[in-house]
Amino acid sequence: MTPQVTAAVLLAAVTHACWNAIAHKITDKLVGFTLISGGGALIGFVAAPFAAFPAAGAWPYLIASALIHIAYYALLMRSFRLGDFGQAYPIARGSAPLVVTALAALFVHEVPDGWAAAGIGLSCAGLTGVALWGLRGRRPDWAAIGAALATGLSIAAYTVVDGLGVRASGSAIGYIAWLMIAEGLALPAYMLWLRRGRTFAALRPFAAVGLLGAALSVAAYGLVLWAQTKAEMAPVAALRESSILVGAAIGAVVFKERFGAPRIWAAGLLVVGIGLMLHAG
Repeated sequence: MTPQVTAAVLLAAVTHACWNAIAHKITDKLVGFTLISGGGALIGFVAAPFAAFPAAGAWPYLIASALIHIAYYALLMRSFRLGDFGQAYPIARGSAPLVVTALAALFVHEVPDGWAAAGIGLSCAGLTGVALWGLRGRRPDWAAIGAALATGLSIAAYTVVDGLGVRASGSAIGYIAWLMIAEGLALPAYMLWLRRGRTFAALRPFAAVGLLGAALSVAAYGLVLWAQTKAEMAPVAALRESSILVGAAIGAVVFKERFGAPRIWAAGLLVVGIGLMLHAG
């Protein structure tokens, strides 16, 4: 991974944690995710005419990814309803890299070497520690944890699918634009059907912050997809999960959630893992 790719993925990590925090902050989760996904679709419609149309070989991946993203939004909404941001976000993000590593090795033969494998393993252990060690002395909310783990599986699935799709597309920007369009229309359509005449009244108070979340979401995923055209999937996915540190900080500062010494130690383990992973690259 070159310094340019590393910087892009780290920027994606920050923007990703920020748009998730916006989605969590909006009390009505359907309103928040409708604005973010619908705003992403609008950005896709604006960008699509200025980018090359994705090659035919990319469309099966693009359609599959759109369906997985819809499931991801539903699972993430449930995670945020049930758990704290500082719990749901780390578990969802922390469970994904291990699955991505396994899927990338199975389907595209990207088998990590010793240093990379050790780095990815330590990163995932650190991420899991950040998520779980703060629960000491409290009974885990297994429903919230289960929803977050299911979200992590959906993240792993679309990461691998999009890693293959963007490479087959011939145009990273074109692929991103059409993916935003394909995935972004489902939740607005569902809200229009569910709330009918009350939709726009519910959306209006949160329109500005929701559209900001949409812009951050598109930027975050666009940077990651571009990085996947320049480096292997598993290290990109693992480094992207450094967003958990930003998410934990947001949970502590903005949402006043617990962030004690155990999570700091786990964050240090994550830094060591990232260092080993980059050394291998």
